[in-house]
Amino acid sequence: MDFVRAAKRVRAHIDQRHRYAHILRVARTAAALAHAHGEDPRRARIAGLLHDLARLYPAERLLRECAERELPIDAFERANPIVLHARLGAELARDWFGVEDEAILSAIRKHTVASARMSPLDEIVYLADGLEPGRDFAGRAEMLALAFENLAAAMRSQLTETLVYQQGRTLTAAPQTLEALDFYRYTALRENRSA
Repeated sequence: MDFVRAAKRVRAHIDQRHRYAHILRVARTAAALAHAHGEDPRRARIAGLLHDLARLYPAERLLRECAERELPIDAFERANPIVLHARLGAELARDWFGVEDEAILSAIRKHTVASARMSPLDEIVYLADGLEPGRDFAGRAEMLALAFENLAAAMRSQLTETLVYQQGRTLTAAPQTLEALDFYRYTALRENRSA
């Protein structure tokens, strides 16, 4: 995939300066994290570039296009259709950009609510999306530095921060996010016991 041509297509499709700038920062951050952890920076950059293809779609379009593609929609997704942009975005990446690499598609699918089963590339794109330099919240830079050192610890930290944020605004956490946090907490307990 020619990254420059793909970026121009993404920019035209997104048609919003703020969102496109975020996408580029995620792509750069993901590539840097991949490099730091011995993963393929090109795959990370592509997943970062394509992760938000459906992010600006209204709820009804997300629900309709997912239904048309026969993607299953659970109760949480039906109540919070914005999270569908990740799974629909993976389908658009396949259809519009010819992405067949399942690792890239998985990273796009999981970048919003995470999962208890995440590859290093999934973790990289999830963390890059939440910690890219344009994000402005206390501790962001420290969490990004942690991500360069230890993906699992950064996942634990980011997932915990997400849950605290959602609880503070009386938002319901996605079941997948809760499962991911349980997984990463268990991983930490297991690591501490074996140390």
